[in-house]
Amino acid sequence: MSEEKLKKSVTFIESLAIIIGLVIGSGIFIKPAVVLKNAGSPGMAVMTWIVGGLITLCAALSISEIAGAIPKTGGFYTYLKELYGDVWGFLYGWVELVISYPGSTAALAIAFATYASFFVPLTAMQQKVLAILMIALFIGLNILATKYGSVVQTLATIGKLIPMIVIIAVGLISGTAHDLGFVSTGVAAGSGFGAAILGVLWAFDGWISITYMAGEVEDAKNKLPKAIVVGVLVVLTVYTLFNVAIFNTMPADQVANSEMIASDVAVKLFGTRGAIIINIGILISVFGALNGNLMTGARIPFAMGEQKQLPCSEWFCKVHPKFATPANALITIGVISVIYILLGTFNTITDFIEFVLWIFFTFGVLGVFVLRKRVPAEKRPFKVPLYPITPILGMCGGLFILVSTLRSSFLHAMIGIGLTLLGLPIYYYVERKKKTGEKI
Repeated sequence: MSEEKLKKSVTFIESLAIIIGLVIGSGIFIKPAVVLKNAGSPGMAVMTWIVGGLITLCAALSISEIAGAIPKTGGFYTYLKELYGDVWGFLYGWVELVISYPGSTAALAIAFATYASFFVPLTAMQQKVLAILMIALFIGLNILATKYGSVVQTLATIGKLIPMIVIIAVGLISGTAHDLGFVSTGVAAGSGFGAAILGVLWAFDGWISITYMAGEVEDAKNKLPKAIVVGVLVVLTVYTLFNVAIFNTMPADQVANSEMIASDVAVKLFGTRGAIIINIGILISVFGALNGNLMTGARIPFAMGEQKQLPCSEWFCKVHPKFATPANALITIGVISVIYILLGTFNTITDFIEFVLWIFFTFGVLGVFVLRKRVPAEKRPFKVPLYPITPILGMCGGLFILVSTLRSSFLHAMIGIGLTLLGLPIYYYVERKKKTGEKI
């Protein structure tokens, strides 16, 4: 669909709600324990969430200037393509196709199965089976009709903030642990601050997705950057308060050994009956994030198929003859997600994703310097505050994440780089086919 045909109907408030809804999913309900283990103390863990949020904010501020100057549908993919060329745009699309969206879908499905075990005890293998069944369910719903997925998404967005707000409010007021020191108490030393930051960044992931709707946002050049910045700030505030409430309720050694931290905190605060309601809210949150991730992720292979960027492009962009939905694209994301579920755990999958994404985010932040050389000030309605300090901090944060991951998870990092570079021969193969006029 061309830019002119897209109706600019998404308001600032709706853009803000989309960002917050996409970002807050499963990470905040599972990552606090692994962040604490790697950070080493409650105080450092809370500091890690703040630093991770500030790195995200610096990146968001920098990329927001690009979003204001290039308010086109396709978002970050389009920015990379216009700033660095077609190869970079394709590689980012490729990463979204084979790593980001399938990996995120797999991690969310595992998170759902993990919290479902509060109600019905499940072994590790049973959790994987349930996770796969959830993906199959959402593939079926989204093949039957996109509207079903949209209804689920709306209900989930409304319900997901309830458990967080309740835990924050009651935990800050009624908690008795008050364990916020910077000295480790019963927490074994982990992989360090860099690994902790990587865990935090998964919980902040999703803010970039609103840029894909730039062509549909009212006055996108002004409102889109503001929505991104305000959205990240809101999430940063909520996450920080949530972690303070956790450590105000449970001692560090218990937090470090909790696989379902929000559930365990809820039991402490409200008892088993009260925790049931909180856990239902958490499941709704993850349920909606899983659905939204699969629903939007399927648009990647579909769009790349339409643009003839993949081998067998016609298959990827084929629409179901009866339901008029991107069935093959949905199945593609689903199958890759199942492979990730079978091969990894929640934390390995999410760390793997974040490493690869931050390669591109770091170049995206660098792109603001490229943009300022090419585009005059009057065509850049949003200016990065404290330029060039903010983008430099964003880049330094990105480089720190990449170097730390190479040191702490070298094998996973190499697999991520390998899968990314695998896109290069595919890109040149397709381009050669286009030049010779052969069927792709």
